[in-house]
Amino acid sequence: MSEPQRELHLGLMFWATGTHTAGWRYPGAKADGAFDIAFIQEVTRLVEAAKFDFLFLGDRLATDPALAKTNPAQMSRMEPFTVAAAIAAATSHIGIAVTANPTYYDPYTVARLLGSLDHLSGGRAAWNLVTGADGAAAHNFSRDAHWDTEKRYDWADEFVDVVRDLWDSTEDDAFPRDKVGGRFLDESKLHTIDHVGEHFSVRGPLNVARPPQGQVVLLHAGTSDRSRELGAREADVIFAGQPNLEAAQEYYADVKARAARYGRTDHDIRILPGLSVVVGATTAAAVEVYDRLNALLPLDPEGEVVDTVRFGGLGQGLKRNLASVSRVLGVDVTGYGHHDPVPRAIFDTSGPEGRKVFAGITETTRRTVAGPEPITFFDLINGITVGTRTVVGDAVEVADHIQYWFEERAADGFNIFPDFVPGSVRAFTELVVPELQRRKLFRTEYPGTTFRDHLGLARPAARRRRLAV
Repeated sequence: MSEPQRELHLGLMFWATGTHTAGWRYPGAKADGAFDIAFIQEVTRLVEAAKFDFLFLGDRLATDPALAKTNPAQMSRMEPFTVAAAIAAATSHIGIAVTANPTYYDPYTVARLLGSLDHLSGGRAAWNLVTGADGAAAHNFSRDAHWDTEKRYDWADEFVDVVRDLWDSTEDDAFPRDKVGGRFLDESKLHTIDHVGEHFSVRGPLNVARPPQGQVVLLHAGTSDRSRELGAREADVIFAGQPNLEAAQEYYADVKARAARYGRTDHDIRILPGLSVVVGATTAAAVEVYDRLNALLPLDPEGEVVDTVRFGGLGQGLKRNLASVSRVLGVDVTGYGHHDPVPRAIFDTSGPEGRKVFAGITETTRRTVAGPEPITFFDLINGITVGTRTVVGDAVEVADHIQYWFEERAADGFNIFPDFVPGSVRAFTELVVPELQRRKLFRTEYPGTTFRDHLGLARPAARRRRLAV
């Protein structure tokens, strides 16, 4: 049987203050949107009208005043399941992805929360499974230290298995609710899971009926070997953050090959890199927005560590100044000004990590180390700290980039990072989406009402391996 034709998929990474550090300062941006549910619903309806697959709600289980300078969107925001329920009530089709970290949850609670959200939304819930790289969370959960990678993934592997069994512990037709006969439940279709493992002992069954999707859509992000393996085995959608096309193609091929070893096909798993898009009616207009955003970035005094929590990439633990740029490039550039053009000689002598930053800025902004639009040291600062790819241009240029990565099998779509909200969201939906639809790369109507429908995934049959109650 032949594989279905590939389709482009789009999600929105919702950070209310924008995914750009200075996005909240941009004219027209809503600085207090994280606690304005009407605003969050409005933004979700924008991307639902554009037929996005999902809206993504991240989470972080600790905070730090330093985040006000580096990532205000992650410093303070509402609990994601609460927000997801309000979004579900205001929308009808878009998938709603909620982050829940198994390191600091238990399986029964996650199964119950997500099963409830799937019923509440009519089959649109998704679980973003992260094991947590943020060590500060441990001290908020009565622990002395954050677990190491191996322990977190050992825990997560068993955790997912328990959650899936709990979702399947009630058969689809377990509740006849026969008023005449007085039969509310068919007891033979309610099952314990009797799980006794290394980390968990859970009897079940779950006190929520089987989710409308059967199994709630599962998302995962990470680049380590354990993360790739977990994603290949369990995830329906994987977020990725490779710095260039070649690295993205390697990751894409590797994860799909791993998935095949678990009996899964290319169609069973979607790989969506993060993509920050600055789009305008013209290239010049987009560049003006990009430069204005970057001009609003705070430049902190030498020696103050301000960027300790970024969304992956080269930005982790770096200082937003030229000393940081020097370390990444492998060349001392502390004598230059932030807005000086980068001399060609520095590009030629830069180390491999620095070359990745140069390549990313050159490819996505069409700036070079020489010419009328040269790369500046401020561009390098932003390129190091943003932590995801950025594309700057008009609708055709942005669509060209998306199409190229899609056709070259570096991505099945993208998780779009809006630099400021709602302006970036509106610009993408009004300019880029119609161009992608014109090219017949992206849908004009939803294929169904559930998140699985949007992904082209069948509703799975329940796994029957436990005893009846």
